[in-house]
Amino acid sequence: MKTLQIKTAQNVNIKFTAANVFQRLLAFSVDNVIKFAYFYFAAKLFDFNLIDDTFNGDGWTIKAMEVLFLLPITFYTLYSEILLDGQTLGKRLLKIKVINIDGFKPSITDYIIRWFLRIVDFNLFILLFIYAASLGLGDQAGLLLTLFIFGKLVGFLLILFTNNSQRFGDIIANTIVIYLKDDVQFSQTILENIKEDYVPTYASVIKLSDNDARIIKETYKTAIKTSDYKTLIKLRSKILEVTDIKSVHKSDMEFIDAILKDYNYYTQNM
Repeated sequence: MKTLQIKTAQNVNIKFTAANVFQRLLAFSVDNVIKFAYFYFAAKLFDFNLIDDTFNGDGWTIKAMEVLFLLPITFYTLYSEILLDGQTLGKRLLKIKVINIDGFKPSITDYIIRWFLRIVDFNLFILLFIYAASLGLGDQAGLLLTLFIFGKLVGFLLILFTNNSQRFGDIIANTIVIYLKDDVQFSQTILENIKEDYVPTYASVIKLSDNDARIIKETYKTAIKTSDYKTLIKLRSKILEVTDIKSVHKSDMEFIDAILKDYNYYTQNM
């Protein structure tokens, strides 16, 4: 598997294992099975003939009901990644997740961008079909089949051949997909020794992910070792930005140390 070395905004190199195209394809397949299962069972439960009778054949209302019916499928990837911290059910099963290129949790805007650009990565054939039809080539079955296959493979080809295994949506949103191969070892890298009577200061620290805590700890340790106070200032600013915390500590070191201890307190006691 490809190893990615990312230089964070605090000039610390963090290594990740990139999810390969086969893992992402399997996750993609699992997610599509879930979508088809929803469509099948929801179609069985909903009586569309009854809806048609209820609204007396009102075409606009029926179309609106159909749109509402399809919303969970249409936005599945977007709301899953936002609610499940960069994962869909397929990604969770395959132990892969989306993170920002600087190693932190992506913003909602990042998730929206990579979701919207799926039309380029996996549905480009729709745009190519429209273009081919406008040229009067709509009856060329071989050409249309080629466009369909190419349009479906754009994202996978980019994952295979780009340096950071990114599809087009990842490149524009500045995200990557990593493989969480060492769950136990990974969790151990963020452990802090805290006393039984420890009283946390910042409840909003739970907005951080394990990956965020790992980056904070590694950056903090490196900065302390090299007396890099500028990095400590940058790190503190990044934490405040991500968590919306109002700091009660004047010292950068005391603040970051408290953040790490609070994160361990809350995650170990959940």
